[in-house]
Amino acid sequence: MPARSRPARPRAAKLGARHSPLAQVVAGEIRERILAGRFAPGERLAEEPLSEELGVSRMPVREALRLLAAEGIIVLEPRRGASVSSYTGEQVQELVEVRATLEGLNARLAARRHDPEQIAKLERIVADGTRINERTELSVIQANNARFHEALEEIAANSVLSGMVRSLRDRTAIIFARQSRARTRENWREHEGILRAVIAGDAELAGLLATRHVYNAAHMPVLAEVEAAAEAVPAPRGRKRAA
Repeated sequence: MPARSRPARPRAAKLGARHSPLAQVVAGEIRERILAGRFAPGERLAEEPLSEELGVSRMPVREALRLLAAEGIIVLEPRRGASVSSYTGEQVQELVEVRATLEGLNARLAARRHDPEQIAKLERIVADGTRINERTELSVIQANNARFHEALEEIAANSVLSGMVRSLRDRTAIIFARQSRARTRENWREHEGILRAVIAGDAELAGLLATRHVYNAAHMPVLAEVEAAAEAVPAPRGRKRAA
């Protein structure tokens, strides 16, 4: 990424632990360009032009591409090299359905386990997020969105689910990046609704709101059964129902 302050990405750091620090920086630069739409889905990522653009040798670029391939953001193919991951409409539907289901489970577990200290941390993240708007730098929008979901995951405290959800978040990053700026305020209103349900200990409502949030963020119609279930669950006592 460009030389500026930004929150770290724990997932990428873990995956890149065996890579050089320079390769991890280069991976961040390339990742930001992909998520900002500077490289289109399916576009080839040649090592030489990237090394020239970023002012580094080809070796850290090669390492960075391997790191991004492990995240699912790019694809490495024999004789063809690296290209930005692309999905068919059917694949997008399948990925979003699975992520929505797992994020819903994550929110339900968070509401049931109801760790006060972790919830206080989530409240601070939501308070920070409500100050973000469409003019905020894209990398900041995306980093703060990741902070919310990762904090919710910490409250849920299920290591198996955590690994599965983080893997899906990496694989679907491109899908959600398309709408992240346009939906900035709406995303944080939805995050606030999930937070209220978690605070109230309403596991079903938290899960349904989190599931619906994933469909909304992907700019896809919410499954009819999800909408029906969400409408059937009463709002937490003494709190307004999230939109």
